[in-house]
Amino acid sequence: MANETQYLDLITSEHKNKPRFEATVSFSVSPSVAIQNIIESLIVKYDVDTAVGSQLDIIGLWVGASRYVSVPIEGVYFAWDDTDATGWNFGIWYGDFNPTTALSYLPDDIYRRLIKGKIAANGWNGSIPDAYRVWAIAYPGTSIVIEDHQDMSMLIGVSGAPLDTLTKTLLIQGYIPLKPEGVR
Repeated sequence: MANETQYLDLITSEHKNKPRFEATVSFSVSPSVAIQNIIESLIVKYDVDTAVGSQLDIIGLWVGASRYVSVPIEGVYFAWDDTDATGWNFGIWYGDFNPTTALSYLPDDIYRRLIKGKIAANGWNGSIPDAYRVWAIAYPGTSIVIEDHQDMSMLIGVSGAPLDTLTKTLLIQGYIPLKPEGVR
């Protein structure tokens, strides 16, 4: 963060010990220092890794990824049973204003991954090697295997850390487009 002392340190020696001159310089640079501090805080607030809530929504608008899903996703809330889909580290915690049966509003952590994947997919050149790069950015810790059938169809297999139900559904519904147009 910027402060006024970095500007006061630039005063030459002939004016260094003159309190009225230093007060004038301090008064003159204080608005600029305040603006610099605001701009520096905006950079952190709108960084995809640190943004939360409405700031994350704005980043999503910039890249073309909405927090709202078109079809509510069922079976994503945390449950105490031993299922792989909604047990520990897989289920989404039920929030105060969430619908009781399905999720239509993505939580920040899932939405952040969707935004990162969308950013990477926006620069995707449509090749299989570049699809691996996009996947590594969107879902670190997991890997994919892409099988091109050479008949306008392809198969994507996921290995590594298992995906939660919400992430699987977002992938299946095509929120991160990892297939060229016209390919099944």
